[in-house]
Amino acid sequence: MQPRAICRRLGFLLSLLALPAAAVSQTRVIDAPLSTGEAASPILTLESDRLYAESAFGRRIQSELEASREVLVAENDRITAQLTEEEQRLTDKRPSMAPADFRALADAFDARVQRFRREQDEKARDLDGRNEEARRVFIQAARPEISAILQETGAALIVERRIVIVSADAVDITDLAIRRIDAVIGDGGTILPTQP
Repeated sequence: MQPRAICRRLGFLLSLLALPAAAVSQTRVIDAPLSTGEAASPILTLESDRLYAESAFGRRIQSELEASREVLVAENDRITAQLTEEEQRLTDKRPSMAPADFRALADAFDARVQRFRREQDEKARDLDGRNEEARRVFIQAARPEISAILQETGAALIVERRIVIVSADAVDITDLAIRRIDAVIGDGGTILPTQP
């Protein structure tokens, strides 16, 4: 295809993409809430990751998980220091020990190292599992509010914003959903209590 034909087609496609966004931006202020009963668009968008991360519930869970991760890192550092010291003591004893006796101590030490590693890995997996469970609980709790926004605006569909190639900011309901969900469930302490 010739460069001029490519430029014409690209210009045509860009003009098609620009028309809907321009039309929507003339009728809606980006930060204005969507009108009740009248959809700015039959399709609305929502950023689910941001919805969770910026909600009071998501911020609380992330804060708790970060505190737990810091405890786990400190515990890992302490255990690593202890094992390093123990390894050095074992290495220092080696010249004065019979090979079979040293091998028995070395095997026992290795078994402890592997056990600690498994335990710490399991704790890290538990933290990931808590995060996934919290997201599941949040989505269940948020669903009624998101459905209410869909009904109130008269839209037909809400799609994940990151899978949309181009959309007007006016059809994104993420900020509205965060405000409404925060008003209903707050930090979610009643539906998912703080874990130690």
